[in-house]
Amino acid sequence: MGKNVRRISLKDVEHIALLAHINLSEEEKKNFMEQLNQILDYFGKIDEVDTKDIQPTFNVIEVSNVFREDSPKPSLKSELALSNAPEKERGYFKTKRIV
Repeated sequence: MGKNVRRISLKDVEHIALLAHINLSEEEKKNFMEQLNQILDYFGKIDEVDTKDIQPTFNVIEVSNVFREDSPKPSLKSELALSNAPEKERGYFKTKRIV
């Protein structure tokens, strides 16, 4: 287990259950406490790994965006939608001012 891994107590589980509005039996509280502490133990093991020579990264594989030219094109769908508009102006729906 890692040096600074905090242990989850029954009181912590009861507090979480209260916040989540979940009623737990004493056995369920004990089981959740054990399971949450096992999860924290795994984090403690990760903390023990020497990463001083490892470059920080967001992805484990090289990722790059593929960009295309953004060029506006007329849309038949917008023309169809505007064909039913009571009022339109320069290709947009026209409405009364709200503010």
